[in-house]
Amino acid sequence: MTKQQIEQAVQAAVAERGCFLVEVSVSAENDIEIVIEKEEGIVDWDDCAAIDKVMHECFNQDEEDYALTVSSAGLDRPFKVLRQYLKAVGTQVDVKFKGGKRLIATLVAADEESVTLRYSALEAVEGRKKKEKVEHTDTCPLSEINSVTPFIDFK
Repeated sequence: MTKQQIEQAVQAAVAERGCFLVEVSVSAENDIEIVIEKEEGIVDWDDCAAIDKVMHECFNQDEEDYALTVSSAGLDRPFKVLRQYLKAVGTQVDVKFKGGKRLIATLVAADEESVTLRYSALEAVEGRKKKEKVEHTDTCPLSEINSVTPFIDFK
């Protein structure tokens, strides 16, 4: 079975649960991983079980000989699809840029090409001895970014 066949098989069930596909991967050993995200709220066990059930109804595991994992995108995984970025608008994200720079910012907007981030930084201001907090809103091309993940503040 191909990635496209799997996506087609589970698409309706995913949408019915208020979710969307983030990623489908199939290894050479036929290990299948389906990653889903919920439009609102969080993916729960019932969401994953429903997708698992559809897969087993569409593909006979004895004939296909596959291993299946259905999971949520999780808070530690980088965003993969535009819908994840759009869901995160208004929240803080951890952005890792190519070249090593890292930024914690509020995601203001996103499209297929870029993200708009709002953040503050301490900067030298002319005529002042101490650095002051300066607000920035920058649009950054996705081509300059390694990863964007939800920011979790443990304070």
